[in-house]
Amino acid sequence: MTHVLAYDLGASSGRALLGRLTDRKIEVEELHRFSNDPVQVGDRLHWDILRLLHEMKQALLAAKHRKLELASLGIDSWAVDFGLIGQNGELLGNPYHYRDRHTDGMLEQLFQRIPASEIFSRTGIQFLPFNSIVQLFALKQANSPLLREASRFLMIPDLLRYFLTGEMRNEFSNATTTQLYNAVDNRWDEELLGRIGIPADWFGPVVQPGTQVGSLRASLCDELGIAPVPVYAVAEHDTGSAVAAVPTVDRSFAYLSCGTWSLIGTEVDRPVLTEAARQSNFTNEGGVDGTYRLLKNIMGLWLLQESRREWERAGSSYTFPELVRMAEQAAPCRAWIDPDDERFLPPGDMPARIRQYCAQTGQQAPEEPGAVVRCILESLALKYRYALEVTERLSGQSFGGLHMVGGGINNTLLCQWTANAIGKPVWAGPAEGSAIGNLVVQWIAQGQFADIWEARQAIRDSFPVTVYEPSDQTAWQDAYGRFLAVTGL
Repeated sequence: MTHVLAYDLGASSGRALLGRLTDRKIEVEELHRFSNDPVQVGDRLHWDILRLLHEMKQALLAAKHRKLELASLGIDSWAVDFGLIGQNGELLGNPYHYRDRHTDGMLEQLFQRIPASEIFSRTGIQFLPFNSIVQLFALKQANSPLLREASRFLMIPDLLRYFLTGEMRNEFSNATTTQLYNAVDNRWDEELLGRIGIPADWFGPVVQPGTQVGSLRASLCDELGIAPVPVYAVAEHDTGSAVAAVPTVDRSFAYLSCGTWSLIGTEVDRPVLTEAARQSNFTNEGGVDGTYRLLKNIMGLWLLQESRREWERAGSSYTFPELVRMAEQAAPCRAWIDPDDERFLPPGDMPARIRQYCAQTGQQAPEEPGAVVRCILESLALKYRYALEVTERLSGQSFGGLHMVGGGINNTLLCQWTANAIGKPVWAGPAEGSAIGNLVVQWIAQGQFADIWEARQAIRDSFPVTVYEPSDQTAWQDAYGRFLAVTGL
């Protein structure tokens, strides 16, 4: 029996999942899991990209030791970050982490050169202080020696794919997240690149999800003692893969990909480039079959992850289930935050920042861990309602409920509170949405599924979905009004 292999790289961990088809049902199995730990060097925060490559090799060795036949493999990861390749074909330095501070203040400087309205009208991408355009602009402003030596720009999955195959290609879904891809002309925006002083010839051909982009290079096969494996570009932005895995048969649907980041929106045939979309700071990211994902990025469970790390640094270790139980027991509706306040973006003492936000907005600041976690989870659920309502206005659609995918659905309290907040059902599953979307794009390319809709039906038939019905509507409606007043949304 042949398998396909999906590398799904998140901001805190990576995994290699095997997929196989049996009687039109999808079966997945975790082959290898590993941490993805950024490395602080002086004032700079980097991704340990070669460690990620090493872990990917371990997955291939694990498949070899089990005598598994791999029909293909694909890679998806987080967006916006990149590596620069020198003229000799080698990587120039470890890629910066999007939470690194070298972009501080750069978005405002960029707007002095190019108006925000013009950038959005060309790219359709929401403004975040770490977008690729801002990172490149920051490197240019700092006169980085990397720029003097660079000859190619590769996003993280592009870069890892290059290490595996020796082929340099940029993939569509991730290219759109850079804020350097013209959503109208469907190409790299050479004018924007020129205005920030970056050569357009660094940016190569853009391939669609489902394109074969080489095979494992001979030197790697010799190193590991394995046969060549075809490598496909999938929807290489992990949210693009997660949306491909939404188990719906409805052409009009809303989704929430829930993890370190929360991404909520809908799938559209063409980007929404209206002034209302820009004012709402929504984004249009590429998807499968040339679709776009009209969505809002929300800070997500990063708030909980970083709070847990701070408590551990202070000597108190809690598991995530323990923290969720403590939140459930804490007093409800005492304080809220806007999860997207910029103070919450960098690593650091998240509970202290949450208390600072609450104090500055005239609320009683949460002190105990359970109260802090309750504040985080209630705030996320209420921000999801806000973003879902904006999604409906911008897309001209009305949604009967919300599909939640990703590891965040293991937090059943957040799923239930999300249903309560939006006043509609939440359909949660599958948890490994990005990896499953990665797998099905490979199968579509190989002719195992006719299209994404047949693949979504197979996902629906293969994985359980938990339904959360809304409750406590009066209390949550009141909470939403007070949340909007506190956050100024």
